[in-house]
Amino acid sequence: MKLVVLDTNVIVSAGIAPGGAPAMLLFDWVLKGKVQVAVAPTVVAEYREVFRRLKFRRYGFPPLWLEFLIEETLWLPDPESWTRPGPDPKDAPFLALANAAGAWLVTGNLKHFPETARNGVIVLSPADYLAHLSGRVPLEPMRSSVGFSRPSPVPKSEGPGAPLAVVRDRGHPPVS
Repeated sequence: MKLVVLDTNVIVSAGIAPGGAPAMLLFDWVLKGKVQVAVAPTVVAEYREVFRRLKFRRYGFPPLWLEFLIEETLWLPDPESWTRPGPDPKDAPFLALANAAGAWLVTGNLKHFPETARNGVIVLSPADYLAHLSGRVPLEPMRSSVGFSRPSPVPKSEGPGAPLAVVRDRGHPPVS
């Protein structure tokens, strides 16, 4: 099974725009058990805090499926602090969790996760991750002597959204 960490904005977007890529990922893949989400206490606390914000009440937040999603995920302890700086320190726990779990990170805010902050963690937009899951953009990791891939740029023309900056073997074999 594929293991993924979902940035809070992906879950929020799924609740706001039921026809968008985040909703398709959540409802067609995650909640149907085709993709496993990893969480840690810090990540769950952020999910709940953000979903309870007044500005989201007009969308019916928190949605009924949020607690089901949280309960059905792979719970891990909070990982060690992430030492690589990024634009928003609140995003560091997501990178740390993805790294500790050997998972990919899916976010709608790729600019919050620049290559210099990733330390090899694969960070994808929901649309790019869906394209990978459906086989439209196969990610073929290249093995190095230590078991991780070397950076491999993927042209923007191969998938929607931002380009896939780095491919690293983190438990997601190519879809055939």
